[in-house]
Amino acid sequence: MAVVVMQPSPGQAPTAVSRVLAAAGLASRTVPHADDAGPSADLAGVEGLIVLGPADPGLLREALAAEVPVLALEPGTRLLARAAGAAPGPRPDTAPDRPPVELTRAAGSDPLFAGATRPSPDLRPACDPLELPADAVVLASCDGYPEQAFRIGASAWGVRFLPQELPLDPWGEQLLGRFAGLVAARAEHTATRAFFTRRADAWEERFAYQTPAYEAAIARLRLAPGGRALDLGCGTGRAMPALRAQVGPRGRVLGVDLTPAMLAAAARHGRTRHGSLLAADCTRLPLAGASVDGIFSAGLLDHLPDPAAALREWARVTAADGVLLLFHPSGRAERAARHGRSPDPDDLLAEGNLRRVLGTTGWHLEEYEDAAGHFLARAVPRG
Repeated sequence: MAVVVMQPSPGQAPTAVSRVLAAAGLASRTVPHADDAGPSADLAGVEGLIVLGPADPGLLREALAAEVPVLALEPGTRLLARAAGAAPGPRPDTAPDRPPVELTRAAGSDPLFAGATRPSPDLRPACDPLELPADAVVLASCDGYPEQAFRIGASAWGVRFLPQELPLDPWGEQLLGRFAGLVAARAEHTATRAFFTRRADAWEERFAYQTPAYEAAIARLRLAPGGRALDLGCGTGRAMPALRAQVGPRGRVLGVDLTPAMLAAAARHGRTRHGSLLAADCTRLPLAGASVDGIFSAGLLDHLPDPAAALREWARVTAADGVLLLFHPSGRAERAARHGRSPDPDDLLAEGNLRRVLGTTGWHLEEYEDAAGHFLARAVPRG
């Protein structure tokens, strides 16, 4: 995994950049890009992007969709704004003296700018117009030119008032350090979003044949009409119709996934007719305690960096008489065989291992099936 530095010319990343990234435990690699070049890279193995000059607009759009962290400095900020759908538009120069840059109120709660000190008076603002997308958040401004720093979406930032020639001044180096820390903290989620964003459009058609297996598994939840069902790692929402059928019109169904592109695909396939969709981390659910009666989760638990933390969180939101159903449309042996190996006895989903971790996180394993055509484990909260 690495942070890709997009710059006009080949060679090593600027020393200031690579040093700060290395201090955060991040590797860097450079991708030069010319106007007549084809796609310069893809997001495989990429934890973040730093844009210092011309960049592949397709890659930037993909990064925005997958919420891969992006930091663009001049002249890369204009490319970032265009990748997000903004169009250039002229505006008169109303501030020829270019007063100092000030942080906006929004900067105080921004994931990257929160805690930043006032920029040095020596850092002079950009004086050429820049149109931003309507939903962009302005983080630094000056009289006449308000778009000195901005955020697009949840993970892309542009900073226009830092010097174009590196090394950076102390304020800019601190900002880069915060960006590196943010990239490192989000690395696991970034990899997941990048992987599934590229596959979201084809996911439904590719796995439509598994729908009957999902329906059979969901029947094992045995939720009562009017119940509250949660589909964790819902993807394109293939389980939601069966969950809705089980809880009936008075029940509630919520599909949760980390990847916005998957949720967008779910909406295109009409899953909002069966329930609501929410982009969230399944280990930090924005739900009240004991607020759901049943959790369905397919192919998620053993891919999480901290399964025990996830199970504790799932126990928190589940009612005392609720149920958890873990499912996969293939058994452990079948999945291992695809990779040319036997089932691993240390696999989290091996019965003894799963029983132990469930027992220490608030669950009791009631049913366990590791069959040729499916994996299923049904657990209830411990009394």
